[in-house]
Amino acid sequence: MYNFAYLDEGSKREIRRAILKGVAIPGYQVPFASREMPIGRGWGTGGLQITLACIGPDDVLKVIDQGSDASVNAVSIRDLVHETTGVELTERTQEATLIQSRHRIPERTLTRDQLMVLQVPMPEPLRTYEPRETVTRRLHAEAEYTGAYLELFEQIVRYGTATTGADHPVMVGDRYVMAPSPIPRYDNPRLNDADNLFLLGAGREKKIYAVPPHTKVESLAFDDFPFAREDFDGAHCCRCGGTGAHMTQTTLPDGTVAWQCSDTDWCDQRLASAAEAGAAEAPAADGEALKGGALR
Repeated sequence: MYNFAYLDEGSKREIRRAILKGVAIPGYQVPFASREMPIGRGWGTGGLQITLACIGPDDVLKVIDQGSDASVNAVSIRDLVHETTGVELTERTQEATLIQSRHRIPERTLTRDQLMVLQVPMPEPLRTYEPRETVTRRLHAEAEYTGAYLELFEQIVRYGTATTGADHPVMVGDRYVMAPSPIPRYDNPRLNDADNLFLLGAGREKKIYAVPPHTKVESLAFDDFPFAREDFDGAHCCRCGGTGAHMTQTTLPDGTVAWQCSDTDWCDQRLASAAEAGAAEAPAADGEALKGGALR
């Protein structure tokens, strides 16, 4: 028989204390005693521990992996939380009170009543050029981020553009450079001045950090070379036909390569809306009067 939400109450309190410190100091990486979990480190243990420490009996849970509700990672985490809490599950973004995600922020704008938990494999944005933890801590303390800008400058000089397809570092509250988790650059602006709270957890690296509501978050860039999101101009989803969302390439049964909405719930709701609109318009197009009970 497991404790509610798997973790013991002492572990939950310790994780909540780290979360509170992270909320008080936006973008700052708070060390915590990461627990052993029934999934491998690197598969979302940090985000899962935050979820288990924060979830309550009345919450409604949604778990996604790169926008999909049906991937192995999302299903496994959702099943574990549900089996140890009994909370209600949903695939609808607007119905969820707690959303845990790997590599995406939902397309639908989140509200102040929703908590977004992001899984993080590598929380230290300076690690690519400085392997020593003692040094990266000092650099953060001194707000010495020359190396991060130099790395970005080298990408632009060599390739003509920033090559950070995901996990593009951000400046939080004009103070800390932060790794936003491997979300695509397309999602970075969603962190800025958001209504909801973002919590980020790295189980293997034993770090928790946060972006509170209405916090200034800017992607690292230069005045003469501004930050740019991925460009999906001209692309439309092969399922819902929509545009204006983050797309991924997929191969259709006939071998054709096409674009598809990364956020499956967003895509499904667009399809449902189109079907409802079509059902409502079809009788009028045929010149038939709507009779009672025709539309439900």
